[in-house]
Amino acid sequence: MTTVGFVSLGCAKNRVDCEMMMSKVREGGFKLIEDAAMADVAVINTCGFIESSKQESINEILELAKLKEEGKIKKIVVTGCLAQRYAAQIRELIPETDVVLGLGANSDIVKAINDSLCGDTVESFPDKELMPLDGKRVQSTLQHYAYLRVADGCDNCCTYCAIPLIRGRFRSRKMESILEEAQILVNNGVKEINVIAQDTTRYGEDIYSKLMLPTLLKELCKIEGLEWIRILYCYPERITDELIETIKTEDKIVKYIDLPLQHCNGDVLNKMNRRGDKDSLTELINKLRAEIPDITLRTTLIAGFPGETEEQFEELSQFVQDMKFERLGCFAYSQEEDTIAGDMPDQIDEDVKAHRAQIINEQQAIIMQDNCENYINKTLEVLVDGFDRYAECYFGRSVLDAPEVDPCVFFTTDGVKPRQGDIVKVKITDWLDCDLVGEMEA
Repeated sequence: MTTVGFVSLGCAKNRVDCEMMMSKVREGGFKLIEDAAMADVAVINTCGFIESSKQESINEILELAKLKEEGKIKKIVVTGCLAQRYAAQIRELIPETDVVLGLGANSDIVKAINDSLCGDTVESFPDKELMPLDGKRVQSTLQHYAYLRVADGCDNCCTYCAIPLIRGRFRSRKMESILEEAQILVNNGVKEINVIAQDTTRYGEDIYSKLMLPTLLKELCKIEGLEWIRILYCYPERITDELIETIKTEDKIVKYIDLPLQHCNGDVLNKMNRRGDKDSLTELINKLRAEIPDITLRTTLIAGFPGETEEQFEELSQFVQDMKFERLGCFAYSQEEDTIAGDMPDQIDEDVKAHRAQIINEQQAIIMQDNCENYINKTLEVLVDGFDRYAECYFGRSVLDAPEVDPCVFFTTDGVKPRQGDIVKVKITDWLDCDLVGEMEA
C-alpha cells in the first residue's frame, strides 16, 4: 500500500486544512504515516503569511527534495498558503516538486497524488473559495484537544496582511455543521475545543446578518463530555457585551481571550487599517478584567511598522508595562509584497525592527515571571498532555495556557498516575522559564 505523510506548517487554521486532506487521502486508499520523510508521498501543507514562515516552508520542501533525489521518497506534493500565493514560482524554483495545489484544489488531493504516481506533473489553482470548510478530519493533535474552525478568510484588510489575498473573503460555516463536528470530536475523546477563525468574533455576520459567536458558544456548552472551550483570534472591536457576558457566565468557557492588538498608537493603527488607540484599548482591557475576574489575556504586537517613530514605539513599550498581559508575543514587522504596507515609505531597518521586538519580548518575560510568582501555593486544574521522560515528570496546561503557543505546567505525583487527557489538580510550588512547576493533589 502506498504511504503518504503530511507536514503542516503555520497556524491552527492551516492544520485543520491538513486534517481534512488527510481524511480524503486515507479514504482514497492510501496509508497515512506520521513521518513524511519515510513516506512514498510527502505532502507539505505550507504557510505563506510572513517572510520567516515562507522560508520555513521552502526549507521543508528542499529537505524533502534531497530525500527524493536519494530515492527515499517518490513524490512531493505542495499545498497550502505558499502554494496559493506563489503558484507560478514553486515548480520553477523547485522542479523536484510533483504536485502543487492551491487552496481551492484541496478536495482534489487524492486524484492529484494518483496522477503523479502515474507520472504526471500536476498544478491546479481553482477559485480559492472552493476550499471546503466542512468535512471529515483526521485529528493530528493529541487526542484530548482539537481546533474547531468556525470561519475562514478575512475582510478586515489590515495593510500589513496578505491573508485576504491568499484565502479570500470571510466565510462562516453553518452553525449546525460546526456543532455536528464538535460532537464528533468529543465522541472521539476531545475534552478541550479551541475555537478559531481569521476573525473569530465576526462569526456568523455574513450568513446570519449578526454576530453569532455568543450563540454558538452557548450551544457548544451543551455538549456532554466537553470540558473546556477556548476562544482564539478575537478582534477587539467585536468584543461585545453579549460575548463578555457569555464568557463570564458559561462554566465550560475558559476565562481566556486571544486578542491580537498589533499596536496601541492610534496613528500606527490607522496606517494598519485598524481602529482604536491606547485609550480605547485600555478601556476594553480594563472592562474585560472587571467583568471577568481572573481572565487571561493573550495578545500579539508588531514592532517596526513603516514609519513607526521612537515616540510611538515608546508608547507601545509603556502600554505593555501598564497592561501587564498574561500572555504576549511581539514580532518584527515583515514587509510583504502585494500588501499596502509593503509599499509604504519609511520602511524601518531590519536590525531596528528586531531590536524593538526584542525589547517588548524581554519586558513581557519579566511580567510573566512576576505572574508565575503569584501562583505559588495556589492550585490549578491541569489538562494532562503527557509524561516528560527527561524531566521525569508529567506536563499539561491549565486554563491559562492555549496549546502550542503558551507555557506548560510540569508536575510530579506520589499517588495515582494520571492518564493523558485527565484533568487533575496541581498545587504550584515553583516556576522555571515561565512554566509553572507543582505537585498533583490526591
